[in-house]
Amino acid sequence: MTGLQLDALLLLVRQAGEATLEYWRGELDVQCKGDDSPVTAADFAAHRILAAGLPQVLDIPVLSEEACDIALDERRSWQRWWLVDPLDGTREFVAGSAEYTVNVALIEQGRAVFGVVGVPAAGQVYYGGCGQGAAVLESGRQQEIRVSAVQQPLRVAGSRSHGSAQQEQFMERLQQQVALERISAGSSLKFCWLAAGRIDLYPRLSPTSQWDTAAAQAVVEGAGGLVLDWQGNPLTYEARDSYLNPFFVALPDDSALRGRVLAAAP
Repeated sequence: MTGLQLDALLLLVRQAGEATLEYWRGELDVQCKGDDSPVTAADFAAHRILAAGLPQVLDIPVLSEEACDIALDERRSWQRWWLVDPLDGTREFVAGSAEYTVNVALIEQGRAVFGVVGVPAAGQVYYGGCGQGAAVLESGRQQEIRVSAVQQPLRVAGSRSHGSAQQEQFMERLQQQVALERISAGSSLKFCWLAAGRIDLYPRLSPTSQWDTAAAQAVVEGAGGLVLDWQGNPLTYEARDSYLNPFFVALPDDSALRGRVLAAAP
């Protein structure tokens, strides 16, 4: 991706985020999709901006949460594509929380090679990719970010809206090995906090979809972190029947921590 393409991509994500702010903390008509997840006019407003603008940055297919009914055979023919969640954290958005994001990932051969995560209510845009570094743009200023050395107590983030019994069991096992500080947040913001060194671990033992994780995974990897399934393999995004991810954990590339975490896996 050229510098001009990156500038255009960052601007596009900011514009999509600004569109969501027009609805934020206002009266919303919340609808339920087939999987019982909520969707609002803000989701569709951001989707329209990204679906129209991304092919002008790179003319490749766009797979968005709000337009994902695309035949598997067609998706299998793609080599590169945009993977988009126009508004990640709709439950938080509906509740008036600032913890929602706009996610755009560039996928090549099933790997998230670059990602942009906008945090509209905070005026921030995180971006990066494996081998390309990571940064956050705020108030026109760019700051490089990096995962931190592992802290004690271990700062562990969990979903504000999507807990599970398996998650609690994992936390109990991990707490037998190391002291924990538990932090809750919505959307892919948890990945961004890891990339910026604000947390040490984000385990996820409840369902997510590919568009929930791809952009932020690229940012985490650019910042020196990992996003692994519970067998220790990086998450991938090749075309398959279901858009659901396996359960995963995001963490710094620290072999001792990785060993402890995977040993406590469900």
